[in-house]
Amino acid sequence: MNFISIENNNTIPLQQIPLVHYDIFYQEVSKLLENPNCHCVAYYAFPENKEIVRFICCIADDVTHKILVTSFAKNLDDKSSLKSLTPAVTSMQIFEREIYEKYGVEFLNHPWLKPLRYPFDRYNKDSQIANYPFFKMNSHELHEVGVGPIHAGIIEPGHFRFICNGEKVLHLEIELGFQHRGIEQMMLQQDKLLQQTMLAESIAGDTVISHSTAFVQLMEALNGVEISENTKLSRTIAAEMERIAIHTSDLSALCTDVAFQLGSAVLQGLRTIIINTFLIWCGNRFGRKLIRCRKEPYPLNQELIAKINNNLDLFEKRYVEVANKMFDMPSVLARFERVGIVTEQQSRMIGVVGMAARSAGINRDIRSSHGYAWYRNIDHLPILLESGDVKARAKLRDLEICQSLNYIRQMLAKYETNASQTTNSFASKSASDSFVISLTEGWRGEICHCAVTNADGSLKNYKVKDASMHNWMALALAVRNNDISDFPVCNKSFNLSYCGNDL
Repeated sequence: MNFISIENNNTIPLQQIPLVHYDIFYQEVSKLLENPNCHCVAYYAFPENKEIVRFICCIADDVTHKILVTSFAKNLDDKSSLKSLTPAVTSMQIFEREIYEKYGVEFLNHPWLKPLRYPFDRYNKDSQIANYPFFKMNSHELHEVGVGPIHAGIIEPGHFRFICNGEKVLHLEIELGFQHRGIEQMMLQQDKLLQQTMLAESIAGDTVISHSTAFVQLMEALNGVEISENTKLSRTIAAEMERIAIHTSDLSALCTDVAFQLGSAVLQGLRTIIINTFLIWCGNRFGRKLIRCRKEPYPLNQELIAKINNNLDLFEKRYVEVANKMFDMPSVLARFERVGIVTEQQSRMIGVVGMAARSAGINRDIRSSHGYAWYRNIDHLPILLESGDVKARAKLRDLEICQSLNYIRQMLAKYETNASQTTNSFASKSASDSFVISLTEGWRGEICHCAVTNADGSLKNYKVKDASMHNWMALALAVRNNDISDFPVCNKSFNLSYCGNDL
């Protein structure tokens, strides 16, 4: 096979990645993705020089815990089309759309080659967000409903176009790309590690810990740094605290949408306990400043460990009581059960990841399949549900909150407060002409950061993928054949990131 096999947080010379003809690339990638244990975590292009664009594809094998990497190249002057992988592997549609939008590389027979996020450096500047080519159905019995991009709440901008027969949703198309910060390009423009870390923290405001962890692991791999056991513990504790905080907030939002005001108020207050614990720990309620390369800037002490344990106990006692009420209440269950179903078959077909995948019976969790930090020391067993509806996505949050509480307590007990905090120092420069990949499991799902370096070790390319990129299509499928009034609970049950998609 024309792949090189690596592990999570591995650095390899770029020249070791096989460079093959596209026909071979197509055959081997499509063959590999027939295996249900494999899925694509990254497929993107970058200018290797002024004449050549290099395409890199990374496929994770969740059983062998390996990541298989291959590539092909195309001359910028070559305007010929490439045979689309999407008809054979539907989940590749999102990657091909991004490449087409960025570089103008057309994929022949792609069924949905539409703009993805309107980046500032897109190939066709005439492609304007105001002229997005929405799918149409012509019938006097049907009507369209547009929601956004300006919403009544405080969520970010995105446009939802429904085609309905009465109250029944037949089709939803989601248009994104209304805001950009140019994160990937800014990573290349900044030469200070602290500035780059702060950029990673800003990719998605509700996923500070997991995105910044992906970044620092990538940079540590490029520089050959081994971190201390305490640093691994503190990063993993923080990731599980982030999971608890956002899951609790999402359950509160779901209670709001079904008018269970007790659950809404109590759960939002409980989320505050967790994020205020971050405030005590590092001075920021979302964990900014907590994750830094090669070190632990805010080491735990016995007083802080006792405070975290006390807050977890306070949280759990109140949480279990209100969660039990929530999942026993007929008026709540009536709005959750058999609403917004995405089946296992649909989820596999479109490449759903993370929490949304596990709620449809798919065992996809980077913590167990491609472990990192202290997860390598935890016998993590992903929680799986099967119904794929709003109730499953809500209940999965509930079960993961309880699981995370147990993990954090176990890790706090292992933390050595008097241990040395030193790690080996950074190299004078990062590995040159190299490729590195870093995967983490955010509360929403898998996060992937990739980088390529120049001959001097500086960043030549930086690529970010949030779990939302995979899962927006799942939301579009979830509302089909549901009443349009069910859209808010479907939307909240996924809680996808607009800025994580638009970057």
